[in-house]
Amino acid sequence: MSVRGLAGRNIVLGVSGSIAAYKAADVASRLVQAGATVDTVMTPSAIRFVAPLTFQSLTHRPVVTDLFDPRSELSIDHVALARRADAVLIAPATADLLSRMAHGLADDPVTATVLATAAPVIVCPAMESHMYRHPATQENLERLVQRGVRVVEPAAGRLASGQHGIGRLADPGLIIGTVRQVLGRNGDLSGRRVVVTAGGTREAIDPVRYITNRSSGKMGHALAEAARDRGAAVVLVTAAPVGPETAAGIDVRPVSSALEMMAEVQAAVERADALIMAAAVADYRPAAFSSHKVKKTQDQWELRMVRNPDILASVRTTAVKVGFAAETQDLRENALAKLKAKGLHMIVANDVTAPGSGFESDTNQVTIIDRSGRVEELPSLPKMDVAHEILDRLVTLLP
Repeated sequence: MSVRGLAGRNIVLGVSGSIAAYKAADVASRLVQAGATVDTVMTPSAIRFVAPLTFQSLTHRPVVTDLFDPRSELSIDHVALARRADAVLIAPATADLLSRMAHGLADDPVTATVLATAAPVIVCPAMESHMYRHPATQENLERLVQRGVRVVEPAAGRLASGQHGIGRLADPGLIIGTVRQVLGRNGDLSGRRVVVTAGGTREAIDPVRYITNRSSGKMGHALAEAARDRGAAVVLVTAAPVGPETAAGIDVRPVSSALEMMAEVQAAVERADALIMAAAVADYRPAAFSSHKVKKTQDQWELRMVRNPDILASVRTTAVKVGFAAETQDLRENALAKLKAKGLHMIVANDVTAPGSGFESDTNQVTIIDRSGRVEELPSLPKMDVAHEILDRLVTLLP
């Protein structure tokens, strides 16, 4: 069975007393929007920064702030939340909280939940740079990692003190992406290596101009995320910008041109189980690159083009190969011809002129054809759902 993100998951969100506590509200909101049930537990110092009502309003769940509150579910059975949690996320985690976790203390709702749970624990440190780099803090983090705790490293930037350095709470998207990866690590692609390409390549004319296409990379990025969420080790070779939630737990390899993409793909597929070529690779590139900007001196400009190599057809691999066909007419015939010509196991075709199925759309309507000739037409779906439909079929093709 595939793991599909956060829908139906029970997440315990632990909040400790950091100025970054207000950012935890955004994390809670995103978890709820993704379909998770979120129970918030707060240390006594955390409620000095953010009111529990904030989290209650966002999650529509009671917030635990007192280990000995008789009205609290945690005080009645201190392992209640811990037992039903699919993951415990602590954001932000202060140096003090990390120290108490490392030494097995359970003197507040957050540490008590951590000690009582068998679910994976994810901590997101946030503190001043010198506190984060202090040997005591690093030793505590190392001890937690040895116990299986996942650490989302803090970011560098302006801190509450006005100084600049490492210690800012990680981007909420990166935190959410890490939770998704951790929850899916035992999915049906666990132990598999999947290479995904995405985006439209750029073929440079001069330092200012290039030739490209309208691909946004959304479909390829959704495939990379979905494969990660199902336990795969994912390499994403992309010509499109990657957001923090997509990048979490994924080996992202940015490229620009078709030749750059081919080199990265060939290197990445050496140990891969599957190659999913969702990128829109330019068929042609300028025959010559001008090192200086070409000036507007003539009424006409003739640009000589040469053909780019076909990555899917030429890449040497034993991996299962999945291709994409963005068509405007004769969709089935063109897709089937590509499948046979490139030696693919499966091809995903879509009519880019159809509403909600073109470039930059958040939805897609695809037809999936495998090498046996079976044709499946899917309805219009969000691209993440399309990605999982494709991976459902890919799983059956893997040896």
